[in-house]
Amino acid sequence: MERSYLFAPGHNEKLLTKVFDAGADVVILDLEDAVPPDHKSRARTNVAAILAVRTAWVRINAPHSELAREDLTAVSEHAHGIRVPKVESAEDVRWVADHAPGKPLICAIESAKGIANAFSIAAEPSVTHLALGGIDLQKDLGTGDGDAPLQYVRSHLVVASRAAGIAPPIDSVYPHIRDNDGLSRQASLSRSLGFFGKSAIHPAQLPVIHEAFSPRDDELHWAREVLVAFEKAGGSAVSLPGGEFVDLPVAERARKLLSLTRDIST
Repeated sequence: MERSYLFAPGHNEKLLTKVFDAGADVVILDLEDAVPPDHKSRARTNVAAILAVRTAWVRINAPHSELAREDLTAVSEHAHGIRVPKVESAEDVRWVADHAPGKPLICAIESAKGIANAFSIAAEPSVTHLALGGIDLQKDLGTGDGDAPLQYVRSHLVVASRAAGIAPPIDSVYPHIRDNDGLSRQASLSRSLGFFGKSAIHPAQLPVIHEAFSPRDDELHWAREVLVAFEKAGGSAVSLPGGEFVDLPVAERARKLLSLTRDIST
């Protein structure tokens, strides 16, 4: 289970040499928004060279565009997977899958059309994750800042992902690099809604993201207490000393939490 997805612009050779040592769970080399139009070709060349020796995902330009076609020609063979921006339909997904056969796809939902079609997008066989593109989505919807305007969208993506049987969605970047309290609040909210993992634009954000998506000590204590009590009861419903009722679904949630801890540690 990956907690952090750190972006690095493909045209910046200095950052490309540092990003793999920043401590992110996943590195995403960017050919889209972070790369100026006159640096696109250079970015492709840089990213293709890096992929020959390092493992990374690549964010391409918008599907169906000539830029995206050139991106996939340059990098799809060696990319670990492709992050697809501005996905609005299953057709968008299939277009990328046809140009990058066999590659796992992270599909970023950044518009009202993408939200409306999230269930069919998530159901495409090549899709492993949905991702929230919060900044572009706020622009498209005309919402204000803060977490409340996108809470419905976050829950919608969680349900779409679960219904398709894929991994939980990945949360959007938090653009205020020095606001660790705001980052922690947003990441914790997203986790409570069913997201797992968050995109990052700066290495300084990684410790906060990792903490938010790692089980807390009190959660692990609760999970162990639940399983001990449930096993002692022979799998029958039981009450904890504090009065919490434990049955099979609660025990399964505790097992899942402990399993997540093992996945993160490895």
